[in-house]
Amino acid sequence: MHRYFHILLFVVAVSVADAAAAQQMPERAAVRSGNRQFHKGNYEASIERYRKALTFAPTSFEATYDLGNALYEAERYDQAEQTMRQAAADTLRTETERAEAFYNLGNAQFRQQKYKEALESYKQSLRFNPADMEAKYNYAYTKKLLDDQQQNGGGGQDQNQQDQQDDQNQQNDDGQDQQNGADPQQGDDDQQDGNNEPQNDDGQQGDEQSQGQPQSVPAGISEQEQQQMLDAIQAQEDRTQEKLKEKQGVIVRGNKNW
Repeated sequence: MHRYFHILLFVVAVSVADAAAAQQMPERAAVRSGNRQFHKGNYEASIERYRKALTFAPTSFEATYDLGNALYEAERYDQAEQTMRQAAADTLRTETERAEAFYNLGNAQFRQQKYKEALESYKQSLRFNPADMEAKYNYAYTKKLLDDQQQNGGGGQDQNQQDQQDDQNQQNDDGQDQQNGADPQQGDDDQQDGNNEPQNDDGQQGDEQSQGQPQSVPAGISEQEQQQMLDAIQAQEDRTQEKLKEKQGVIVRGNKNW
């Protein structure tokens, strides 16, 4: 009877201690309540709990991180991005925790089609956790989308730039002829006289270009280095295509991974 009485007193004492701890750290109780709602799929309710936790502890990494996840699941991606950015910027957290924050930040940015920003976030995640295969996949998938956008949308602009460069080269050639004392009317006179030599020179140059002669080569880069760069890009493309055959879209992690 006395032993039972002591056990009862011990249970009461523990309950009082838990209540005192809850009063001292009310944000923990709010986070746990938010987690329960989150796992039930009640994301709006969990958002309220996490925000309540942040009123008690504005710098709580756990509440901030969980709030970002709940906002993402509620498809409030712009708010999820802002919140997860705060979590990722917490330099007092472990590398694993920050890697997860950057990973989820990238997902929120990806959903908003901010592919360049998402690519950088996945890169930051991999700096903290290089072994994360899902982060590597998301990085490769996002890079593939960016590469496709550049290939599909950059052709017209490149052609315009080439045309402008050709015009500038022609102007430079005309100016050089004038400096060397060449008669600017000579070409017209030759054409009027039926002399076709200037036309033959132009035609020969066109044949060389049609045979694959490069019009311009970036300074400091040899043809061998250019080929190596192209081979590396093609190898990355092949690896990405293999991954895309298995999955579509980025991989989302909603729960803590630490």
